[in-house]
Amino acid sequence: MAHDPGYIKGYIPGVRENGGQYTHAAAWVILAYLLQGEGDEAHQLLEMVNPINHALDREQVRRYAVEPYAVPGDVYAAEQHLGRGGWTWYTGAAGWLYQVAVRWLLGSWIESRDGAQYLVVDPCVPKSWTSFGLTLRHGTTTWRVSVRNPRERSRSGTRERRRGRGSRSRRPLVDDGGDHEVIVTMIGGSADG
Repeated sequence: MAHDPGYIKGYIPGVRENGGQYTHAAAWVILAYLLQGEGDEAHQLLEMVNPINHALDREQVRRYAVEPYAVPGDVYAAEQHLGRGGWTWYTGAAGWLYQVAVRWLLGSWIESRDGAQYLVVDPCVPKSWTSFGLTLRHGTTTWRVSVRNPRERSRSGTRERRRGRGSRSRRPLVDDGGDHEVIVTMIGGSADG
């Protein structure tokens, strides 16, 4: 070719960044869907890149040829290597997929503001998820979060129920050695969002 694209031309078509599943890019596509409020599409793509789903039977295990518990840098699309994973334990995509799943899909993160820390819950999930839960250990304290989605929305406003009172889904994160329960109900929004 007239222009040298760099090391990528050293890979045959369908291998690494030169086609197939390039996991870094896949994680960013999933994140883009979540930022647009498209929980169904994002979850479907996350399931596609989830390594365990590449090794559900003996034939798939032989084809995939890498650990089903480690995120690969890529999955090949080249005919002679179709479905084979590559570059496990090496890719930064594992960290990106973790962030995409926890921070943007489950919508759970710790926010620091004015010297204090807050637990924030703002999910973007498949509409079919009517509920889910997660547990966060912060120091010596356990936070059990239950999210309810009775209107089957991907994303909408939320209301936190704490001792029967409504409040925002941002909660001061304290380390008091206790066991705290937080219930968040997704409300409002359109049927599409």
